[in-house]
Amino acid sequence: MRLRLGIDVACKAAHQVSCTDETGNFLFAGRRFRSTIDDLDKLWASLPDAEEVLVVLEPTRNAWVLLAAWLRSRGARVVLVPPEQSADLRDYYHKHTKNDRLDSRVLARLPLLHPEGLRTLGDGELGPADPLRRATRRRRSLVKRRTATYARIDALLELLGPQWADALGSGEYAKTALTVLEHTGGDPHAIKRLGRKRLSALLIRTSRGAWRETHAEVVWHAAELTLKLWEAGGLDFTELAQDLAGEARLALQLNTEIDALDDRISVLYDDADPTAILTTVPGLGVTSAAVILAGLGDPDRFSTLAGIRAFTGLIPKLDESGTSSRHGPPTKAGDPALREALFNAADRARKIDPTLAARYQRLIQAGKHHNSALCTLAAVLVTRLAACWRTRTPYQLQDVDGQPLAEAEGRAICVTRYQVTDADRAKNRSQRTAHHQKQTGRRKKESQSAPAAGPSTNHTNHHEAA
Repeated sequence: MRLRLGIDVACKAAHQVSCTDETGNFLFAGRRFRSTIDDLDKLWASLPDAEEVLVVLEPTRNAWVLLAAWLRSRGARVVLVPPEQSADLRDYYHKHTKNDRLDSRVLARLPLLHPEGLRTLGDGELGPADPLRRATRRRRSLVKRRTATYARIDALLELLGPQWADALGSGEYAKTALTVLEHTGGDPHAIKRLGRKRLSALLIRTSRGAWRETHAEVVWHAAELTLKLWEAGGLDFTELAQDLAGEARLALQLNTEIDALDDRISVLYDDADPTAILTTVPGLGVTSAAVILAGLGDPDRFSTLAGIRAFTGLIPKLDESGTSSRHGPPTKAGDPALREALFNAADRARKIDPTLAARYQRLIQAGKHHNSALCTLAAVLVTRLAACWRTRTPYQLQDVDGQPLAEAEGRAICVTRYQVTDADRAKNRSQRTAHHQKQTGRRKKESQSAPAAGPSTNHTNHHEAA
């Protein structure tokens, strides 16, 4: 007998499990249990003797990880299915009904109804239980928070005047600029009280000599201009300084956390890829390689290279019916962090690898948008990465004729032979605009919400009649 267990995983409530044999007949349904030793042992002991136990789960937050690990330790095969897949089947059974009992029954019958869509979890594929995956995801979250913090600092400094962008920078702030904001909050009175000498000493100490008296004079001049701009009053410098100092402290703390994570990710990546195969790709550093490896899991688990491309979500959608066939935008299935890392890696690699640079140039000249061309390169790049991983060989930089190259030679060839000109991009923009207008029709020159140029006809006639 082969058993099929469908488990509707809950985060805080009890899970529900249904069991069928290989023909789809239910042995029991809707049995409740929790992720405790007693309940799990009781559930396993209640199962009849079987040659195989296949467990089907949905990846509900992190609650599925413990269940999957425990059941695999008892010899069960564990399969994860996307929630959309089971939801479509549930709607087929009961379109307007959703409950945990029904969900567990649907999952238990899924191996019978859609066997080709099931993939057994391999060793080490426990998602959030993987420390490299957790670390890379946390780093991505912290980077996003830091970017948002920098944007808030930009907005607050705009209140003091445009000269602060030259004095402290904008977008991404150096440690020295954040330290100045942490100490003074950009308050021109506080900078004046600090004095030129102590301001210079602060910049020299924090920047290790990169910013000296000349830059201190720029900051001092920015403070003087702010006082002149706001000499009529209207801005509370003390309160604004509190906000800026708080944002600067937050940015400095985020930088510290990200630096610590980078060190941790480097160690974890060395353990996952001892020969550093992924970092042999031109332009791919340890952090980016770690994100790609964490997103892919074990590349050896894929039966084909096409399966790896499909897993990334970078392949185009296919709309096919009868004699018509059309490719659309990328499917965007899978991990968005993986796609982002591959997209950025492809953008860097095309400036070093002549084969990628030639393909990028050909796509742009054929009318593709920059992002569309990079998605194509990213799919090519992940295929090459997986091939290198399978053969345990480093990435070989080559010319279009197959001749091995050094990185410096590759850069020179990309610049001289495969440079995309501004004229190429301008031509593409005009072609896309013409195509868009042909599809949507010419836009009206006057918005529907724009005020009328004169009195309405009805309004004029009303006064004439009066």
